[in-house]
Amino acid sequence: MFRRTKSEPEPVGTEVSKPGGKGRPTPKRKEAEALARAKARTPRTRKEQAAREREVRTENSRKIRQAMKTGDERYLLPRDKGPVRRFIRDYVDSRFSLVELLIPLLIISMVLGYSGQPTLRQASTLIMMATFLFVIVDMVVLRFRLRRELTRRFPGEPLNGTTYYAVMRSLQMKFMRMPKAKVKIGQTLPDDYR
Repeated sequence: MFRRTKSEPEPVGTEVSKPGGKGRPTPKRKEAEALARAKARTPRTRKEQAAREREVRTENSRKIRQAMKTGDERYLLPRDKGPVRRFIRDYVDSRFSLVELLIPLLIISMVLGYSGQPTLRQASTLIMMATFLFVIVDMVVLRFRLRRELTRRFPGEPLNGTTYYAVMRSLQMKFMRMPKAKVKIGQTLPDDYR
């Protein structure tokens, strides 16, 4: 008497997403409990346990790498956290450094060194020595200019380790730096980093 007949069409579920909603339906209790049991299932052998730990480690490291690329403060290493370190990263990334040309100049000097002619070998040695001298001078100039900016922008902050941090970052090629560079070369930096 109160049964549905086959001729009645099945009601179509129209999902209306609410503003601020999660964008998916809430799972049924049975599905949620099954998922929780599957997650909580303890591995039976050492091999299963090692595989599960490896999966967790891989997922965590992938999440941290992605967050470091975007510069998310929560996932940065302790050495990279804080407004002072963020300013140092931006300051180093916004200036042109001779280190950017270091690898091409060293390749040129190696090619000249293996050419076999004494004059080209001398030119190779001269290029290599000049490159290293320019890099050292560039690092000294970076140190003094950075210290002046740090004392102006962050008075009263401890500046321990800032020179080492800036030099190590500037010695890396720009595309290899972590956290990734957020400013372009020559871009003016904001006044407030707090």
